[in-house]
Amino acid sequence: MKTDDIEAFVAVIRNQSLSLAADSLQLTQSAITRRVQSFEDALGVELLDRNTKPLKPTAMGLRVYERCLEVLRAMDSLRELVTQDGPPSGTLRLGVPQTIGDVVLLEALQQLRDAYPDLRTQMANGWGSSLVGRIENGELDAAAALFPAGKVFPEGLVGRSLARMKLVVVAARGSTGRRSCRLAECQELGWVLNPDGCGFRAGLQRALAEQGLGLKLNLETFGTELQLGLVANGMGLGLVPQPLLEGSQHRDRLEVVNLSDFRPLIDLWLIHLRFLGNLQGPVELFGNLIAERLGLAAESAADV
Repeated sequence: MKTDDIEAFVAVIRNQSLSLAADSLQLTQSAITRRVQSFEDALGVELLDRNTKPLKPTAMGLRVYERCLEVLRAMDSLRELVTQDGPPSGTLRLGVPQTIGDVVLLEALQQLRDAYPDLRTQMANGWGSSLVGRIENGELDAAAALFPAGKVFPEGLVGRSLARMKLVVVAARGSTGRRSCRLAECQELGWVLNPDGCGFRAGLQRALAEQGLGLKLNLETFGTELQLGLVANGMGLGLVPQPLLEGSQHRDRLEVVNLSDFRPLIDLWLIHLRFLGNLQGPVELFGNLIAERLGLAAESAADV
């Protein structure tokens, strides 16, 4: 049984395609097929249901896949023993939520490149929960994401809270007639929010539901600056991290609505694989650069 065969099998399950698996490992499709067949022969069991599209594992194949992930993590741990003192090189795979990506990435990636010129960086966007899943599956090395304080991460991952920030409700300047109210009193204005899947939106919906209220959604769109521009134009209320509001080009046309019954907080987390080897330094620098770009003081916290 060969490690290359295990990696090929895992790539096929992740990508649900022989051709995409071949691309991810920079191999030919026939090479991937041979390696998967070799792995099946070594185990004496069929691991893939080849009659389905997209390609899926058999029941036993799924169990083998989960064990293979453990094997590959153990292999990464072994590699760390001999590479942790070497200069960072190769590819660093990072993730950020789109909420902050367009604000923080340009400068952070440039500084990362200046510090580690031999390191190639790949970026991915997604909701925080999706990014954590991709780290757990070995598709990403680390991510900066926004989660509530006290978030518990899956076994094998390390989560460190870098800083805490307020989520603020904003409206077009002068549109509410008052600077302080309750959630129910401003609900009629409606909201401009991220699409479904956003943790900010989910938290707001829970707060509304506790008061017997439903979410009045005027517009949903990605991009914090776009949302703030729409809010400034009177399209509804927005919900954003305070540092992003302070740095927005629309700041002078917006006002913060102080809600006595809705004062959410969010933590900026750095999440990564437990064993990073010589990528530990670049990952730590990435987290600190994101916090600095948001205007937050990176705070040391206990690892989760």
